[in-house]
Amino acid sequence: MNLPWHLYVMAAIYVIAGLNHFRNPKLYLKIIPPYFKNPKLLNKLSGFFEIILGIFLCLPLFTSIAAWGIIALLVAVFPANLYMYQNEKAALGLPKWFRLVRLPLQLGLIFWAYQYTSLF
Repeated sequence: MNLPWHLYVMAAIYVIAGLNHFRNPKLYLKIIPPYFKNPKLLNKLSGFFEIILGIFLCLPLFTSIAAWGIIALLVAVFPANLYMYQNEKAALGLPKWFRLVRLPLQLGLIFWAYQYTSLF
């Protein structure tokens, strides 16, 4: 079965982002809200799941499950995006308007993943 090219784009984005959690963990550790325990573990887990879910998107048997997993992951990491918006120390040097735009972008990413929840 041929998968649509845009599914491969999505998969690549998640695999690359997941790998970056291990390549540049400080970037992600800065945006994890302090009320979460063990930020290093959370960073590794989110990176691991981004990689696994990205790969599984490309396997027709698992595409729908992986898409649901990505939706759950995007919901789970939303507090980091909100914290990044609210806290200048977590801003990574990005302007506040850009950090605000990132918040509804999560909805767009969720919608994109939802397109593959019942692909097959």
